[in-house]
Amino acid sequence: MRTRFVSALALVLLAAGPAMAQTQKPPTAKAAARSYAPPKTAWGDPDLSGVYTNKDESGIPFERPDQLGGKRIEDVDDAELAELVKERAQQTAARAAGIGGADTGAGPIHWYENYNAKNSHPWLVIDPADGRIPPMTPEAQARIASTPPARSSFTNGPWDSPQDFSLYDRCITRGIPGSMMPAIYGNSYQIVQSPGLVAIRYEMIHETRVIPLDGRPHVSQKIRPLMGDARGHFEGKTLVVETTNFNPRSTYRNASSESLTLVERFTPIAPDTVEWSVTVQDPKTWTRPWTFAMNLTKDGSQPPYEYACHEGNYGMPNILRGARASETGSGSTK
Repeated sequence: MRTRFVSALALVLLAAGPAMAQTQKPPTAKAAARSYAPPKTAWGDPDLSGVYTNKDESGIPFERPDQLGGKRIEDVDDAELAELVKERAQQTAARAAGIGGADTGAGPIHWYENYNAKNSHPWLVIDPADGRIPPMTPEAQARIASTPPARSSFTNGPWDSPQDFSLYDRCITRGIPGSMMPAIYGNSYQIVQSPGLVAIRYEMIHETRVIPLDGRPHVSQKIRPLMGDARGHFEGKTLVVETTNFNPRSTYRNASSESLTLVERFTPIAPDTVEWSVTVQDPKTWTRPWTFAMNLTKDGSQPPYEYACHEGNYGMPNILRGARASETGSGSTK
């Protein structure tokens, strides 16, 4: 009797096997990203080294668009994201006349890296869950209201000295995290690792950030580099970089240079993809910390190219000459 029961049970399990296998779902993309284990360097750190681009993140709205009101990022499925990407590509092509073609001399739209971008996110702000930057504090609102408006890319002046141009106009820096944000071109980055150090090379404005990993403290608050003072460490497979000591001339989004801390996380989620997120902490400016994120895609075919930046080499002195000529009415820019 016992033998017949065991045999029957075995037959039932064998018959159920294919059906059970069919009900097992493959791991989700998020689960695969969490479980991905990157290779290690010769000294044992997770290996993030390589050339990356974030050109496909171009065109993603920073905050949740009104048309997606009430949704969280996880509520936007692949099909809806594909439709959003299609709409953004059409809008980019429609703007082509403003940056390319024979009339402007800027070249055709397909020269630019933001053309036909394959976005990975419906929007960038991932915390708070509503996809919106938290409100500013009353202190920040008063500080910004009393600050003279910034002079930036080639408006109407006045152009009295080089200080009347932004740091970007002068090809000095895009700051942090600005240097990591996608633009119409120049979106390549190179991560280089050595024992105790990580360096990141940026194509646009040709800067290099060197990040110590040895636990040393931040430099004196009297020292305020244009890209801040960075310190890093690994948490599992994630490179965590904390940056403080910002210079008031390059502080992000009107933050307070005295209280701003940026915490970046570089998390490899696939052999060719690193998720880069930034948590903005500044109690003098926002009512709570907030975070945005995008993907960096490894692509060795797009190493950082020389960024000669002739806009700064020629544009700024020519604008100053033009302003002087306008004042004298001479019409001469010599």
